[in-house]
Amino acid sequence: MKKVLACMLVVMLLASCLSMAVVPVSAQDSVPSTDEEIEEVARAVLSNEIMLYLRATYFGEGINHLSLEELRESASYYPQYPRQITDSADRTVTIYKPVERIILQPTASYEPVWVIGAQDKVVGVTTTALKEEDYSWLPGIQDKPPVGAYKELDYEKIMELEPDIVISSKSKAEETSEKLEPAGITVVALNFVEIEKFDSELKILAKILGKDEKAEEFISWRQNHFDLIKERTEGIEPKVRVYVEYPGTLWGTGGEGSSGHSVITTAGGYNIAGDEVGYFGYVDQEWVAKENPEVIFFPAFAEFGQTALTGYFMDSHENAEQFIEEACNRTGLKETDAVSNGSVYVIDGCSTLAACRSIIAALYCAKWFYPKQFEDLEPEKIHREYFEEWLDVEYKGIWVYPLLD
Repeated sequence: MKKVLACMLVVMLLASCLSMAVVPVSAQDSVPSTDEEIEEVARAVLSNEIMLYLRATYFGEGINHLSLEELRESASYYPQYPRQITDSADRTVTIYKPVERIILQPTASYEPVWVIGAQDKVVGVTTTALKEEDYSWLPGIQDKPPVGAYKELDYEKIMELEPDIVISSKSKAEETSEKLEPAGITVVALNFVEIEKFDSELKILAKILGKDEKAEEFISWRQNHFDLIKERTEGIEPKVRVYVEYPGTLWGTGGEGSSGHSVITTAGGYNIAGDEVGYFGYVDQEWVAKENPEVIFFPAFAEFGQTALTGYFMDSHENAEQFIEEACNRTGLKETDAVSNGSVYVIDGCSTLAACRSIIAALYCAKWFYPKQFEDLEPEKIHREYFEEWLDVEYKGIWVYPLLD
């Protein structure tokens, strides 16, 4: 009886502390940043976890809770932990201790990790990322053990590697969580696809990995280039009409929420399929001809199975040139102003259109859309700077075609 009464008293005290501790994390910014915010969240989460443990232990409630050992470990890191973030799948995720081991599933998450200098924490990568046309050129990536393909993870291998966290795409978050969280592995969804959400996602990643300063430096670098685009395109009407098509899909395009749409609108263009399809959808040739885009570009994704058009190890533009020639002869495209004016392009999709280099894609597009306004802009020079200063990698390969002067 004394044990029960003592437990009830502790629960009541904790409940009163919790009620005063914080606003629910879902109502806050997704990344608590100041020492006060971090401690406030840590106090609330730890108090809640203690109550869950007491209720399960002393009242026999069938609820999920941390073990006593886990509570002690998490408390040892207070007030910096526990932490809570809101991920790209709009899930509240709790991180109980410093993260030292991570595994990356979405291909777009690799460059962000390398850019903020956290690659030493990566203990497993997908076979998709290890392919030559994707990220085999990132420093040290070949030394990381494979954990299955992007679309088919090897969950047993992941559990063997004992990561603290697995970074998942938004679409795979639920499945990955169901497989790994019973093994005590936290899953965080970070997409790095939409330009508008990139900064907040990078801040979440940096907060998880303890790389806040580096992330802020990179965000500032990107923002300077975005400001230039905005300054020179603001007020331009009508906007250049643009059609984006994913090679290998034939009339497959991206609307609002897609990386293609984000890049087009950021560069000051108008995506003709913005309201026509969702994240991805199909249109027909008659519709494209009627909409009459002034610029057409194709993001090259090797995983769609077509002949490689772009990439780090490409040293010839022959494939891209042939692809554009065939596209310009297709019914539905050959009638457009884009083809008539020679404004049809290929751009690397896997790494350039999304993630850290979405700003690079926007710079190329701004030059394509408004050549007079951006006559002095040199996207390739900025692209080279990105490789050499942020990734510490030699710049080479073919990333767009036709090449800009």
